[in-house]
Amino acid sequence: MKILQKSAAILSAAALLCFTGCSVLQTAAENTGSAAAESASGTEETQTRTRQKAPEGSTGREEASQTQAEAPVTVPQDQTLTETPPQMTADAGETVTAAYTAPSGKLSSAVEFTERDLLQTPDLTDAKYYTAADNASLTITRAGVYVLTGTADNCTVKVDAPKDAGVQLVLNNVSVTNANTPVIYVISADRVYITTVSGSSNTLEVTGTFASDGETKTDAVIFSKADLTFNGCGTLTVASSNNGISGKDGIRFTGGTYEITSVKDAVEANDAIAVCGGTFTVRTSKDGFHAENDEDDTLGWIWIGDGSIAVDASSDGIQATTVLEIDGGSVTVKGSEGLEATYVQINGGNITVTAADDGVNASRKSGSIPTPTVEFTGGNTRITVGQGDTDAIDANGNIIVSGGVIDVTSTVSSFDYDGVATYTGGTIIINGQTVDSIPQSMMPGGPGGQGGQGGPGGRR
Repeated sequence: MKILQKSAAILSAAALLCFTGCSVLQTAAENTGSAAAESASGTEETQTRTRQKAPEGSTGREEASQTQAEAPVTVPQDQTLTETPPQMTADAGETVTAAYTAPSGKLSSAVEFTERDLLQTPDLTDAKYYTAADNASLTITRAGVYVLTGTADNCTVKVDAPKDAGVQLVLNNVSVTNANTPVIYVISADRVYITTVSGSSNTLEVTGTFASDGETKTDAVIFSKADLTFNGCGTLTVASSNNGISGKDGIRFTGGTYEITSVKDAVEANDAIAVCGGTFTVRTSKDGFHAENDEDDTLGWIWIGDGSIAVDASSDGIQATTVLEIDGGSVTVKGSEGLEATYVQINGGNITVTAADDGVNASRKSGSIPTPTVEFTGGNTRITVGQGDTDAIDANGNIIVSGGVIDVTSTVSSFDYDGVATYTGGTIIINGQTVDSIPQSMMPGGPGGQGGQGGPGGRR
């Protein structure tokens, strides 16, 4: 994927509205003609693509600007999804504002959102409208905006468009339950936007064992081989017998409300996950958010700049391969381990971690980062860990604290590190007592335990 290279028009502002114009979609012009025969019209705007790249400066893949594709929309002969006129009315001005601030940490050269990513109300000028039907499928083969509604069983929306095509799926009270196939399956496109209408409630579920599509092992309710952007002002509920949302490139969230329940990863991406808005309630028997690229360990990063995230996971709450950076928002994680990556950097936000094992863990998952590190430059972080071989903050390398508030509750170990711990600013509270150094492998008996020297300006 194409990790998110800076665009001066977007990142030059200190703060950019992440939600704009969240209102119920305006009534569109009446559709004519059948879904099988109609050739969708409208021009897909040309826009600068975002590019994903490794946080340490490695290059990403160049991409072309989005252009209008010429292939028609195709619907199987059984009229698997029926086209219907829109039944949506204008709403006077419900708006949600949330600031997107360009990151300033490890991922400062990697994170970007386009203007269309941040637009929460889609342009329906040339949109096509479809109603879900039982045992049906809709194949989209060209760029455009497609509004989906209705309730159905075993219904799949496939996107198989040119690699330079932008496709927007607008969900307006859609409820689909499948036995063994994704509800949304992106085979090919440049980027797919999944937008929820203000006031709408949408539910996508897969209950059984996922079937393979040839050599492709589809294993998520929303499964995409192209970039995904989630936005809008409605609610999307995803329930899965495997993964919830899986992106083989990258995934961005800029708005919307998400309730995800999954047996495996709730949200997973090969290249990156970037969040600048939205409200998330995640329950999973594996990881909440997971970014990992088996073929390129310079990828697989996660950035959170805003939004409200609550994760209840049996394994890791949030895990990245390279960098996990939190710059803002509210993040509440409960899991075996809370936050994990090769480099964990907290620059802002309100973070609460409750872990049965380690709360924050920097372990060597990527050879592109020389030393696993946990770094705090700001934010308010509260960590509570359980009994046993647990550490509130564990680095198989270094710990750096230069700002923020770190409040640890642990009767076993507050800090554990194999390299160097540096403390030059911020506040550290261990079991209710403020300390002036970073202890090493604190044992029961006091907040400082066996902690050595250090304190602001020093290091251990």
